[in-house]
Amino acid sequence: MTTATPVKTAYEAIIGLETHCQLSTNTKIFSNSSTAFGADPNTNIDPVCMGLPGVLPVLNAKVLEYAVKAGLALNCQIARYSKFDRKQYFYPDLPKNYQISQYDLPIAEHGWLEIELVDDAGNPSRKRIGITRLHMEEDAGKLVHAGSDRLSGSSYSLVDYNRAGVPLVEIVSEPDLRTGQEAAEYAQELRRIVRYLGVSDGNMQEGSLRCDVNISVRPVGQEKFGTKVEIKNMNSFSAIQKAIDYEIERQIAAIEAGEKIIQETRLWEEGSQRTSSMRVKEGSSDYRYFPEPDLAPIEVTDVELGTWKSELPELPAQKRHRYESELELSAYDTRVLTEDRSVTEYFENAIAAGANPKAAANWITQDIAAYLNKQKLTISEISLTPTNLADVINRIESGKISNAQAKEKLVDLLNGVDPEKAFAGQELINDEATLAAIIDEIIAANPKQLEQYRGGKTNLKGFFVGQVLKQTNKRANPKLTNELLEKKLNAG
Repeated sequence: MTTATPVKTAYEAIIGLETHCQLSTNTKIFSNSSTAFGADPNTNIDPVCMGLPGVLPVLNAKVLEYAVKAGLALNCQIARYSKFDRKQYFYPDLPKNYQISQYDLPIAEHGWLEIELVDDAGNPSRKRIGITRLHMEEDAGKLVHAGSDRLSGSSYSLVDYNRAGVPLVEIVSEPDLRTGQEAAEYAQELRRIVRYLGVSDGNMQEGSLRCDVNISVRPVGQEKFGTKVEIKNMNSFSAIQKAIDYEIERQIAAIEAGEKIIQETRLWEEGSQRTSSMRVKEGSSDYRYFPEPDLAPIEVTDVELGTWKSELPELPAQKRHRYESELELSAYDTRVLTEDRSVTEYFENAIAAGANPKAAANWITQDIAAYLNKQKLTISEISLTPTNLADVINRIESGKISNAQAKEKLVDLLNGVDPEKAFAGQELINDEATLAAIIDEIIAANPKQLEQYRGGKTNLKGFFVGQVLKQTNKRANPKLTNELLEKKLNAG
């Protein structure tokens, strides 16, 4: 009698992200201390952010503007009336022993953003991810652990309060994500949006964008969510994807082994590529929220809302859709061109200067991008203007120069050499009679190669092309040269 092999249950992950996005204001959310990154420890501080007795916070008006613009860009409903609350917790990096945040009346709710995915077969798809809420709050300070990057294993800890009081918006997604890939793409799209708006630089390495992942697993078909685990300490999009993929497998393996998943906070360890337990997760009741008594409620007027809405730029997803439908660019090209606003502006300025959109996209996403990557530069740091790029493209398309000539001069062009000077005396020979005479001379001077070509070695056509280019110093029009050679070599 054989024992049947148990059928393994199929599971699905339920994933939501809480993203803290530092706003690009010059001063802190409730005081006038600088928000500049990289200052000496505890130099960008003041009595307000340190919570000294008798001081009162005052809301930075730019924070409200940036928060509302972010909410609008994420298709949220903007609250005309909201308020701040005190979130109580005790930790060395929180000088007041509470954080000013928003609890039950956030500035924005019920939004969404669209992500674009590509499956293993290369097929693109889109998915809408809900945004539960967006609220304003202040950041805490930063603990520096001596001898370790964690409290455990360190000999002592230091506190830098420069970050205390830096303005944040926390953006909470609906649990609509199902894979690490979806979560990483969601985080990237969120960063693109805040960068386009100019409300944040989204720099993960400097902590301007920090993502915490809430993840649980459940058997496919079950409506009830599993026990939620939070993951912290992910400083790149690839780390977000890897941490989620690891945690999904860990939770499934634990459930299959009969273990109970506990609600906890875990850390992603980049070195070992695994998550590890940090602490049991608090619930909202543990924070003892109550309204912030030192700040008046916030009211957004019709005039403010209308003004801020009118100032929104065309966002990345809108540009991608427009580039594909109106400019007939590929999904890959549109993705690269809209990744960074400075690249988008460069591309659109080149088109405005008369460049063919597809040709401009090719130059920017291929040759120019390769140069930028090699030199570790941004497109704003090159001296080839969009107008000059359009000039080069138009010279190629009008037959004045070849694509090969342009690529040979690319470094000079990128370093500011004017196209007129770069291609002086190098215009292509487009006169058919002139090229025909040159080709006749070359064929007559190479009877052996001609005989071999006509005997079946058709790859020798490249030899004749090379001879024409050599004799004309690479100035022969490539297309016309090929047409004439094809006709003359096969004439016999």
